[in-house]
Formats: sequence, structure tokens, C-alpha cells
Amino acid sequence: MIGRVTPVTFPDLLTRLTTAWTTPLPGASAHTRMAPRLRGEWPAGSDPATPRRAAGLVLLYPIDDQPHIVLTVRSPRVRHGGQVSLPGGVIEPGESVEAAATREAREEVALEAVDLRVLGHLTPLDIPVSGFRLHPVVAATTTRPRFAPADAEVARILEVPVATLLDPACLGTQPMVRGALSLDVPVFHVDDAVIWGATAMVLAEFLSLLGWPAKRP
Repeated sequence: MIGRVTPVTFPDLLTRLTTAWTTPLPGASAHTRMAPRLRGEWPAGSDPATPRRAAGLVLLYPIDDQPHIVLTVRSPRVRHGGQVSLPGGVIEPGESVEAAATREAREEVALEAVDLRVLGHLTPLDIPVSGFRLHPVVAATTTRPRFAPADAEVARILEVPVATLLDPACLGTQPMVRGALSLDVPVFHVDDAVIWGATAMVLAEFLSLLGWPAKRP
């Protein structure tokens, strides 16, 4: 059991995050906290030295002054259907990481936040199973956006309180099967959703900026 981290209000969160990038990020040590024991090999034809680049948006906004993060449950019609993910996707040629993250959020959840402010980047995360290197972008808007799921890609939208993710009660493990192996994978339980894999690893690094323990107990 990890120690409880005191939840913060949205203004407090923004204040705390303004100094987060003045010191080195925890990177792999935080990722490992929520990493599956077996992450897999790079697919045939992929080169870890030159992975495909993708961007993901960690979007913060208030509901009743409490900070929330928007996540998506992927449609069963797309790859990794049913999994929980950040809004995001492939970085197009000539496109910046920030531009790709916000464009994908517009396409997936209809984000139209006029006061969106990029706060910083988290550590890029390699996802061998899909051949991507994910570049997470942390951004904030001072008002709650109106979201709408993209029919082709998003089954539903999750608005997750940061306080819920900081609560040790939402941490657990989930049996997963990969090939002939059965694994107990670290997860966040949020209502009826299970957050694991790359999304959980990105969230682990973000939460570590708020005092969440970066290492497994």
C-alpha cells in the first residue's frame, strides 16, 4: 500500500506544476511503477532507433475547482479496442508534438479550448508492441471543455478526477493474457474502467510530479 497524497485544487495544481519542469523528470523510474512485467518486442520491420512518433495530451481542467484529466475508451472498431488511452495519435510530417496532441484531441473528443496552455512535456515512452514512441504533452484549460466522442475511434469519454488517481484505493492488478503467458498487470481502477499499459505509465509520471511515489512498494 502506498501513502495517500493530499489532493489539490485546480489553482494549487497549476501552481505546483509551474515548478515541475525545473528539476529532472522521474522518467523510467515512474514508468516502471505501472509497467507490465512483460512489455513485448518491437514488431517486425520496426527499428527502436527510429520509431514512429506519436503525441498524447494530458489535459487538465476544473470541475467544481477539482482538477480532472480526460481519457478515452477506444472503439471496438479500432486497434486496441476497449482500452483506455490519452487523446493522441501519429505526429504528421512537419508537425510539432504540441500541434499533434491538440489536433488529435480535437478529432477524438472535439476539444475546442480557446485558453489552452501547454505546461510542459513528460518523458517520451516507447511502446514496442505498436512500434511507437509516445510524446506526452501536459496542458491546461481554466474552464471545463465540452467533449464529444469521435464515432469512429472513441466509444466513450472519461473525465477522471486527479484525486481519484492519487488515491491508493484505485491501484490494483489485473490478470492479462499475452500469447501463452498470463500476467498480473498493475492498473488504475476508475469506476468500471481499467487503465493500464502505456496510459497508466504516462499517468504515473504525471502523478509523481504531485508527490505520488514513483517506485513500486
